[in-house]
Amino acid sequence: MLRSEVKRAQARTAELFAKAGIVLTAEESDRIEVACFGLGQLETQGLELITYVNTDRYCAKDLVLFPRQTCPEHIHPPVNGEPGKMETFRCRWGSVMLYVEGEASPNIQAIVPARSAASYTVFHEIVLLPGEQYTIPPGTKHWFQGGPDGAIVSEFSSTSRDEFDIFTDPDIVRMPVILED
Repeated sequence: MLRSEVKRAQARTAELFAKAGIVLTAEESDRIEVACFGLGQLETQGLELITYVNTDRYCAKDLVLFPRQTCPEHIHPPVNGEPGKMETFRCRWGSVMLYVEGEASPNIQAIVPARSAASYTVFHEIVLLPGEQYTIPPGTKHWFQGGPDGAIVSEFSSTSRDEFDIFTDPDIVRMPVILED
């Protein structure tokens, strides 16, 4: 991903925060992470996030999804004898469709990204609107997508070790390289 693409996505993310009335400091805006997953399809499969705190005990982040943008299916595995990450998603703005293991929901609302369709395997749908939340237990395969206007989701979790996440799409690179223009 090019540095200029990262800067554009960071600016767009900051605009969504402002639209939702969520204030970021200048320093926080500068360190918005843009996860393109190495697929070159940020608008379809990507995620923008700001990590406020991540210690050996807990983590707090805000996740931003552009309209219909998808964070691909993954699982948080055990690391160094510790269970996988437990996370609570709380929708702050927009809507998010979350998919977890369980009985598949008929007629899901998400649009499965065509490029990676075979890698999406769980379809139990939970729709979160502002003020609603859902806790994902450790070791649960999941993915999520922003609604038609996008979404801002606060994540409260045990320690985040995103670099160890296991994605069902083998082409995904969780920590892709940013290239200078």
